[in-house]
Amino acid sequence: MDDMMFLTFLATLVGAAWRLATPLIFASIGEVFSERAGVLNIGLEGTMLVGAFCGFAAAFATGSVPLGLLAGVAGGMLFGLIFAFFTITIKADQIVVGAALNLLGMGLTAFLFRTYYVSTGKGIEIAQPVHIPFLGDLPFLGEAFFRQNLIVYSTVVVTIVAALVLYRTSFGLTLRAVGEHPKAVDVAGRNVAGYRYAAVLVGTGLAGLGGAFLTLGHSNQFVEGITSGRGFIALAVVVFARWSPTGAFFVSLLFGLFYALQLMLQAQASIVVPYQLLQALPYIMTIVTLVVVRGKGAAPGKLGQPYEMR
Repeated sequence: MDDMMFLTFLATLVGAAWRLATPLIFASIGEVFSERAGVLNIGLEGTMLVGAFCGFAAAFATGSVPLGLLAGVAGGMLFGLIFAFFTITIKADQIVVGAALNLLGMGLTAFLFRTYYVSTGKGIEIAQPVHIPFLGDLPFLGEAFFRQNLIVYSTVVVTIVAALVLYRTSFGLTLRAVGEHPKAVDVAGRNVAGYRYAAVLVGTGLAGLGGAFLTLGHSNQFVEGITSGRGFIALAVVVFARWSPTGAFFVSLLFGLFYALQLMLQAQASIVVPYQLLQALPYIMTIVTLVVVRGKGAAPGKLGQPYEMR
């Protein structure tokens, strides 16, 4: 491979990494909010599947990508309400409820898709790349950073807004306090359950948006299990990122790089490695990440623990 071919390969790899990292960025930043409030939602996989299906169904019916994205967010938040009711109001075990929602999301979306859409064989219109004048024509940088669709670009906005809300607002300060010292928040007259509900809804709404991207910004069709474990990987991203929105953005890009790399290596005829091993790269990276950061994180003090109101 000569230098020009290598640079082209690298530009394509970086651009694909950002695109493939997009659902992880949304889901992991949303989970940062949830876990900062002390709520561990392992049901991200099911939530993303619901978002992907709702986004596809809405776009299929209306032909509108924005409406599809809104439907994906709404579907994710509906799942969030179910999760919040059982874990915050009823105080059921968060791990058990999250696992149940994963199973519900997988079963429900598969049933609805097979019942109403699989026989149509039709796809939908998806968000198209936006070619930014001049910048999109730059060598290397143009293809990698300035020929993405608007959903991909929005990850930067979401990351900045999330960081500002979490660290520069009274709401964010109280939300973090709820995850560390909920009793102090309660004594101060703030509603702990209300903040946890808000955090879960933000988290599941963003997870639903990440799922909707898979059908509206990446593929033009819903497929059973389209998330392919991204919800579980997002949980690992949060830990690796030390519960930081900015960290979640960059760690997601790293995972996106592995997603893109395994796809591009499979297309190389000279690569003799079994494709199954290449497909496992993102998941191997997840395991390695969890092993490396084991015991080194600074998780919120009351993560996963229900709070009894005074």
